[in-house]
Amino acid sequence: MKRLLAALLCSVISCAAVAAGNINTGKALAEKYSCATCHGKDYASPIDPSYPKLAGQHRDYLEHALTAYKRGDSANGRNNAIMTGQVKPLSNQDIKDLAAYFHSLPKSLVLRR
Repeated sequence: MKRLLAALLCSVISCAAVAAGNINTGKALAEKYSCATCHGKDYASPIDPSYPKLAGQHRDYLEHALTAYKRGDSANGRNNAIMTGQVKPLSNQDIKDLAAYFHSLPKSLVLRR
């Protein structure tokens, strides 16, 4: 009984980790799609100030933004032709993996009071 419970618990934890995204897979995807070209080698120093800093950004926000770019969602302001082209080939799991990777990076985002 203990073995069955342990196996079930490991299975649930594995599923939760996949649902949240895989950091290593996300890193490989970021390199494959050359995200650093525009967002900076540390993903916190974009080449243009209008481009977002990705490092340390909230995972949910990144997933939402990438999904909106994939749809070409102009209602949410996500209709950039370059980003739409970059994310079109991504699966939903790829988006989760990228979001997990960028979220895991040291953040330089600052909130001012």
